[in-house]
Amino acid sequence: MMARGVNKVILVGHLGADPETRYMPNGSAVTNIRLATTDSWRDRQTGEQQERTEWHRIVMFARLGEVAAEYLRKGAQVYIEGRIQTKKWQAQDGSDRWSTEIVANDMQMLGARRQSTDYQEPYGDPGGAWERAPAAPPPAPFAYEPPAAPAQPIAPP
Repeated sequence: MMARGVNKVILVGHLGADPETRYMPNGSAVTNIRLATTDSWRDRQTGEQQERTEWHRIVMFARLGEVAAEYLRKGAQVYIEGRIQTKKWQAQDGSDRWSTEIVANDMQMLGARRQSTDYQEPYGDPGGAWERAPAAPPPAPFAYEPPAAPAQPIAPP
């Protein structure tokens, strides 16, 4: 049987604001964050470095939302994995509107812990105070040596 489709999103970016958490009547957390991802490239005609920041609305439920609310802050770098979901709603004037968000099912906090308050994210919205961890040295190249051939053929048992 063929798969019906794939709806998977992976993002690595910085929070544009502290998480906003509210609770459903059953007590389950719903946390929303705004995540900035920035692409950069060199313009072929001018040779100038270009950047574009995209803002993503992320929603997290239950324990994932609680963890995000407790540990994430504006400027934090985070890995998010989830799916795209579009909702239809009506504006005050009665017109139909749509909003798209990422429903997260996995999150990994990246970077160092917050240390100072003078760091500003260089990509659009201020990123708050987030100290970068030093870059790790690159891994050693993978060296593969095939096993040496036996000196004599191996006889079956």
